Amino acid sequence: MPEPFKTFFNPGTIAMIGANLAAHSPAFDRARFEALAGEGLEALELKARAAQITRALDACLPPDFGPACDLMLAALAPADATEEGPGIRGWAVMPMADLVALRGQGDFDRAMEVLAEMTRRFSAEFAVRPFILADPERAMGHMMRWTGHADWRVRRLASEGSRPRLPWGMRLAPFVADPAPLMPLLGRLRDDASEDVRRSVANSLNDIAKDHPDLVAGIARDWLAGAPPERRRLVRHACRSLVKAGHRPTLEALGFGEAALRLERLDLASPVVAFGEALEFVAHLRSEGGDPQEIVLDYAIHHRKANGGTSAKVFKWRQLSLAPGETLELARRHPIRRITTRVYHDGAHRLEILANGSALGEIGFELVGAAAGQRVGTGVSPR
Repeated sequence: MPEPFKTFFNPGTIAMIGANLAAHSPAFDRARFEALAGEGLEALELKARAAQITRALDACLPPDFGPACDLMLAALAPADATEEGPGIRGWAVMPMADLVALRGQGDFDRAMEVLAEMTRRFSAEFAVRPFILADPERAMGHMMRWTGHADWRVRRLASEGSRPRLPWGMRLAPFVADPAPLMPLLGRLRDDASEDVRRSVANSLNDIAKDHPDLVAGIARDWLAGAPPERRRLVRHACRSLVKAGHRPTLEALGFGEAALRLERLDLASPVVAFGEALEFVAHLRSEGGDPQEIVLDYAIHHRKANGGTSAKVFKWRQLSLAPGETLELARRHPIRRITTRVYHDGAHRLEILANGSALGEIGFELVGAAAGQRVGTGVSPR
């Protein structure tokens, strides 16, 4: 089993940080730093460990922000260094970036420059966000300049650091409400040479789509005009949540119009599914369009809730290119097993087939054994 992320911050990491800082400043109290950073470490989770190391840095680095930054930058590994050799790199940079966020508001421009340098060893996407919230216009000025940086990691910081809903990061409420300031930045990076940067742009648009679906549909339509293959992949990835939700303007922008498709029959292997087993079904489909058509085929399971109602969850299935009159049979096996993100309830459920966001038909089935199966913890999460 892989080691938990929290183990990246271990006594060895703390000693490495202390040794590299002390190598560039005889005044740095390495012993005190290691004692403060390592106190009770085993009981702490990832973010708490990082925060404790940041507090230890705050206590042991020079009190003035400028000299503290000078020392941290001097202790960094070269930007193009491998895993071996002197200097701080990888996860160990995260607490230092957090210290910049903690202390740097009074020297905004220097702090942003330091984060741009640190991100070349480990992403500063979390540490940059307090600066965006403090002064969005000033922060975006720096980030727009970063879009032209020679290092793809700095360019990615511009897009990833400004994501409105970055997982694990503080939400950028101004950009959730109005993402317009992000559009010039994302536009500059849409054809970036780095796949990592382009993927970050797509993820930012996916964030925006949660609150402004029609805006993202319009961007998809505009960006797809004469787009190279790399940008087309970016747009498809950016629109993944909207496609899954059946958002009609997005589907049309991606070339998926109203589906001329008939569900002629929907068969279940069994109308009763035991918890821990799988719902097995076959959809019999016929294309009724007079022209070839592109189809995004999904299915939804309407899960029974504790109050007797249902809640639908859409699952991706297939993307099809169909000739006029073409028929096909598609089979699917959907495991219904214990997972951490859902509580299953015995009783009536429904399976629904969707094409380009529109319902084609549905069929009911009965789930049994869910209460007992989850009580004893049987089953495994579906892959």
